[in-house]
Amino acid sequence: MAVRAVRGAVQLEQDEAGHMGERVGALLTAVLERNSLVADDLISIWFTATPDLHSDFPAAAARGLGIVDVPLICAQELDITGAMPRVVRVLAHVETYLPKSEVAHVYLGATAALRKDIAQ
Repeated sequence: MAVRAVRGAVQLEQDEAGHMGERVGALLTAVLERNSLVADDLISIWFTATPDLHSDFPAAAARGLGIVDVPLICAQELDITGAMPRVVRVLAHVETYLPKSEVAHVYLGATAALRKDIAQ
């Protein structure tokens, strides 16, 4: 078994706590499903949010999914002129038998344009 990093992102339509929970929850669920992972495979998750998101912590969505014994941290993304607005990014460290080449990085909706090289 190896430690791998899985990337992902989702764009919110609005800065509202319930909406953030839904969208970030969908992102985390997709990351787990597409990589055949369960919560016990998670080592840690790092979330970033663009500076225009203030309504909630993205990590709250993970807790809402029952991911309660995994270290989570939230940080603010750099405020870059012209960057896509209302984006939550995730970097999950996991234990898996998947080789790097088979790890599915998940960019939902418009965020697929952020990383065309690795978006699944």
